[in-house]
Amino acid sequence: MGKKKCPDCPKCLPQWLAAFGDLMSLLLCFFVLLLSMSTMDAKKVQEAIGSLAGALSVLEGGTKTEISRERQQQATPIETQEETSNRVKTMSKTLVEINEMLKTSGSPEITLEEAEDGFIIRLPDGLLFKPGSAVIENQDALLFLKRIALVVQRLPEELHVNARGHTDNVPPDQTSPYKDNWELSTARAVSVAKELIKNAIDPKKITASGKAEFDPITSNATEEGRAKNRRVELHFFSLDGDKKEQAQQSVLDTTTSK
Repeated sequence: MGKKKCPDCPKCLPQWLAAFGDLMSLLLCFFVLLLSMSTMDAKKVQEAIGSLAGALSVLEGGTKTEISRERQQQATPIETQEETSNRVKTMSKTLVEINEMLKTSGSPEITLEEAEDGFIIRLPDGLLFKPGSAVIENQDALLFLKRIALVVQRLPEELHVNARGHTDNVPPDQTSPYKDNWELSTARAVSVAKELIKNAIDPKKITASGKAEFDPITSNATEEGRAKNRRVELHFFSLDGDKKEQAQQSVLDTTTSK
């Protein structure tokens, strides 16, 4: 009896092609995760993991991958920050021009800094007032406030200004018409606010307040420090409808909890 012939084996894919396919899958997984983590958004990383779960079957199931309305709302503050930065740049250019003019007359310099909800312009009292006084007599100061008013007129309608007066820890002397630093700081803030109103700023967009010596930016131990603390700040901030609603809600919550 003759020897049986071995049947032909079915043709299969080469082994190198299977290894190559696994490598491509791993590379795809790596780059998708790398792209997701580069945005520093933990929620997006979780959604990317979920999208890979069904395809690779190696990770836990996740959530849907489409962009939700909630995420679009979370991205809105980025636009607000860009608008604030543009306003700061516009105001900075104006301050640079004004400070150059102030140097020629020996007047103190005006500074600007960004805040959480806007930006702040600091006016030293040496530019605005005489010791113990709240009357603006310096022509450079009047010119500066006029320039500021022109810039504010070009800014959005929802922008508001809060003039805040500050003093050092030394009370007014007996020649001053003000009994204490509360009265002096408030009167100085009101004087600046009225000057802006004279230059066609809507009074509804301006508030004035005094904080006396209780919000210093440096120590009152030296004369230089006290000079920096004697100032009027112009706090520019945007108060839209959503912020008003949140503020009212927080006040009501506090009252209810009591």
